[in-house]
Amino acid sequence: MFLENPESGRGLQPPPLFQLPLATQDTSVTHQPTQLQLDLQLSESNPEHQHHTKLVWINHRRLLLLLLGFSLCGAILGLVYYMHYNHQNSNIQAGKATPCLSPACQWASARLSISADPFTQPCNYFLSACGSGILSPDNVGRQRGQGIPGHPQNQKGKAVPIERRGRSKEREDRGLRKEKIPDRKTVLMQYLREILESNDRPGSTAVQKAKGFYHSCLDTKSIETAGAEPFLALIQTLGGWAVSGQWNRTDFNSTLSLLMRDYATFPFFNLYVGKDPNEIARGTTKRYIQIDQPDLLIPIEWNSKTLKSQAKTQTLRPFLASCQSYLALLGAPPSSSSMIHVGRFMSLSSQLAVAAAPLHFRLSKGQLHQRMTIRELQNQAPSIDWLGCLQAAFHPLPLVEDDHVLLHNLPYIVQMSRIIGKWLNKRELSTSGPVHTYMVLYLLHTLMPALGSRFSETAKNLSVALGDAEGVADRWQHCLLETEKGFDLVLTHLLSKRTAHREAEEIIQNIVSSFKSKLHELKWTDQKSLQFVMKKVQSLNPTLWTTKEISSEAELDLLFSKVTVGTNSFFSNYVQSLSLWQKRRITLLTEKAEAADILSVTPFLLGDELLVPMGMFIPPLFHPAYPRSMNYGVIGFLIAKAILHLILPDVYSQSEMVHAVGECVWAHYLTVTDKAGRGGALSLSAAQQQEVWVQYSALQIALQAYHQSLKNHPSDTSISGLSHTRLFLTSFSQVHCVSDPYSQVMPLVPSFLITVICAKSDLCPTSLQCPNKTQQHSLQTC
Repeated sequence: MFLENPESGRGLQPPPLFQLPLATQDTSVTHQPTQLQLDLQLSESNPEHQHHTKLVWINHRRLLLLLLGFSLCGAILGLVYYMHYNHQNSNIQAGKATPCLSPACQWASARLSISADPFTQPCNYFLSACGSGILSPDNVGRQRGQGIPGHPQNQKGKAVPIERRGRSKEREDRGLRKEKIPDRKTVLMQYLREILESNDRPGSTAVQKAKGFYHSCLDTKSIETAGAEPFLALIQTLGGWAVSGQWNRTDFNSTLSLLMRDYATFPFFNLYVGKDPNEIARGTTKRYIQIDQPDLLIPIEWNSKTLKSQAKTQTLRPFLASCQSYLALLGAPPSSSSMIHVGRFMSLSSQLAVAAAPLHFRLSKGQLHQRMTIRELQNQAPSIDWLGCLQAAFHPLPLVEDDHVLLHNLPYIVQMSRIIGKWLNKRELSTSGPVHTYMVLYLLHTLMPALGSRFSETAKNLSVALGDAEGVADRWQHCLLETEKGFDLVLTHLLSKRTAHREAEEIIQNIVSSFKSKLHELKWTDQKSLQFVMKKVQSLNPTLWTTKEISSEAELDLLFSKVTVGTNSFFSNYVQSLSLWQKRRITLLTEKAEAADILSVTPFLLGDELLVPMGMFIPPLFHPAYPRSMNYGVIGFLIAKAILHLILPDVYSQSEMVHAVGECVWAHYLTVTDKAGRGGALSLSAAQQQEVWVQYSALQIALQAYHQSLKNHPSDTSISGLSHTRLFLTSFSQVHCVSDPYSQVMPLVPSFLITVICAKSDLCPTSLQCPNKTQQHSLQTC
């Protein structure tokens, strides 16, 4: 380039001062002699002057050669730099990159090779449904989005792995059978499983204990051999029970305190720790003991007419059968006395159920987060020694009667106290101890995960009779969840060691930066909404969610120094884990920072902090050795989508662009599926339009963040010979069938958004237009 520039060419010529006149120059044109001609004439008549002039000319020639050398070197260096920069730029534009040959990339390349390529079969690939949440044009009239995703009323719904129904011809040709795509939490659990089952010998004793606990849980042979004996021995430490004819008539509140402290068991009310939402709005981060109604064992239903709960009459018989089975497994003879104990247990359970109420009713009555002191609670529910029980549960914290607690169903607590008082004061029941029996059976359900298969089979039979057809989790999943209860800090430490913190933080920061620029593109309906959102965003502090409790393995070992894990005694190990779990609850009351949830895979807001869990940054969805395009195409999109849901939950009413983009994307979909022009029957609801906008914007944000990353760090690798952008979009398409709480309101396969982005831009390396779709050329850019 430098050689082709005329101005640069002049720079390579000698300066005019040192140019000599040509021999053929017409001297008649020169009317006056030049200074140089005078010097030459003088030199001919003066030898000394002639010698001096020669020296000057030699010096000038040397200087000329030196300048010529510098100019030539500069031109060569400039040309090399230009060629390198131009080649690098062309590589970025064309998407060429150095191939990634790491083991992680080789695995990812093999994975992509057996997956359908969205760029070679766009029509078949993007129109395949992957779950019941997908809305095809043929069933668009079905109502969706009636519920509120994530609402407490929907918390009991389990995330079911979504099975991909549509398969491309390419995948069928490869002979791959239908497979279920696990959700992200299952992927995280599989990753933690690999860590716990690894053969490497850890230096940390706490890690050894966590692995020992996990493996003792997998040892079902030892658990079956032990049978019910460990639990029967535990009953004796509690003073026995009347079912066996051996009961020491232990004090009610003493036994209740013991169950709460050592076994994390709460038969008559639930305890947990949390903040007061009324104080959160004022910036207060104090946590309180919160008291709620318990998880009752007897199946109940809500009567909307009487506004009371009641036992389900159609489930009383199977519930009765399960209670009898439990007593039989615990060695009680099938006699009339056993039936009396079962009958009293069911009677007490039914009475407690009447005072329980569903969340929506308590919310409508303002019964949540009712503040009162422990002394005030004692006056309203005197049968429970509240200070003594809470001191036992939160030992060694110095609780006093003037400390405040938050209640979530005070009417239940008051009624429960009356019921317990009546049952304790009945003289005819003093020897049978029905309240004590109730607590022992409740403890049995707490410890059932550590008992043999006969107990779990009894519980499963009851679930089937109640119409719950949920499948039983694999043993490793069950053991992992039990390990997390007591050893969550150890698992967090292990996950943190394997998390690429620098790469994760970089993605988080780039996505948030791209998200902020996206906000300025929105056309807001009013300035007030814009100012509110911008104020929230400006104060946002995005960060990787890690624990700050443990800074070294030495601290971790000290924390678990009193825990003894046996290889062949899972029951004993499990009892210790319950104690650890209760101690973690105690620390929550005093900690200011939110404890990291090791099994979390979704970002959330905590005040001004946007916490992104480490569980998002794991293989196969993320790996520091992957090309950055893959990480941004998957994790970048998921983070962007979560931020949009968190920050802009009501964006549909705040910006007209949501409606416009939603309709534009939907028009693309209808055109490709030959369903265009059918009018209102194919229109989207407001919730569907908002979700389309959210996911389309999230994809744009992630792509913009990746391109910004390329500008800051131009070098990026690739796999399978794919260009940067193509690998980004292909990676995004691989996770479109992962279950998502918002999938029920997403009217199309999310990966279809690739065709919308590629329709009117030069981002995509190849055209994604279907050859048989003649109307695509008229589509607008969304």
